[in-house]
Amino acid sequence: MLTQSLSGLPAFLSYFATAIGLLALFLTVYVFITPYREIALIREGNAAAAASLGGAVLGFVLPLASAITHSVGLPDMAVWGLIALVVQVLVYLAARFLLLPELGRDIPAGRIATGVFLGALSVAIGILNAACMSY
Repeated sequence: MLTQSLSGLPAFLSYFATAIGLLALFLTVYVFITPYREIALIREGNAAAAASLGGAVLGFVLPLASAITHSVGLPDMAVWGLIALVVQVLVYLAARFLLLPELGRDIPAGRIATGVFLGALSVAIGILNAACMSY
């Protein structure tokens, strides 16, 4: 019985490793495109940065989980994971340039409302993105 249970371990490990790699790529791209240093701000106790980045991570991971669930194979999952990454980057850019023009100053200043709104927007779009991936 244990052998049967562990037969899926190689697939699990490959999907999990790919998902972690995509998450690391997402974080790298996301913190690169923002004009502030989220990790440093979070280490300093900036709740706006934590809410913003936390929402972006959740907004990325939700569709990534959907891609894992609904993909027909590892390459398919990776493609949809990259699509989820692009969508979250576009959400940030739209928020920064269209909705919250002071975003580049508000997050480092610790304006929690801006961070919470950006985080919630990222999660909301992530949920829609995940739902659309379930075709």
